[in-house]
Amino acid sequence: MRNYFRYIPNGITMFRLLGAGCLAWTAPFSSDFYGIYTFCGITDVLDGLTARALHAESELGSKLDSIGDLLFYGVAAILLLPFLTANLPRLIWQGVWLILAIRLLSYGLAAVRYHRFASLHTWANKLTGAAVFSFPYLIQWISVKTAGSIVAVIALLSSVEELLIHITSADYCPERKSLLQRKRKRSS
Repeated sequence: MRNYFRYIPNGITMFRLLGAGCLAWTAPFSSDFYGIYTFCGITDVLDGLTARALHAESELGSKLDSIGDLLFYGVAAILLLPFLTANLPRLIWQGVWLILAIRLLSYGLAAVRYHRFASLHTWANKLTGAAVFSFPYLIQWISVKTAGSIVAVIALLSSVEELLIHITSADYCPERKSLLQRKRKRSS
């Protein structure tokens, strides 16, 4: 009998892709927006937890997760862009452009060095994902400027860390969780 459980994490990720498509048709900050947005966030957490629990981690799953993240956050960003443009100060926007430039440099460097797309799932990147995800909720309690500043600083630090990992690593190490983590030696 085949082990069909190994497909569950990728199925959860596919629900996030579907949710991101549905999110595109909602009004920002509406109850539908928050409901679908929350669903997408939950599936983002569950796919990784499920993959580890079922020992079903895979390169395909990692790529699907990255695609799911890009689609989900891309749709959310497009929906929220008019609000963000009107409410975030110029300095935060300059930080966003710097973060994007560092991310693109990191992806480009990884493509040249490892001949592949490499988006690492470091602890700092996970913290950035949580901070970006929490932004629409945070602005209900703190100012948009404060929330944007917090998210931007976290994202900047994680972007720099990922770039430094790609600069200092001789090999592609998808399991590396931070710049401070030493590469594990393989046992014979």
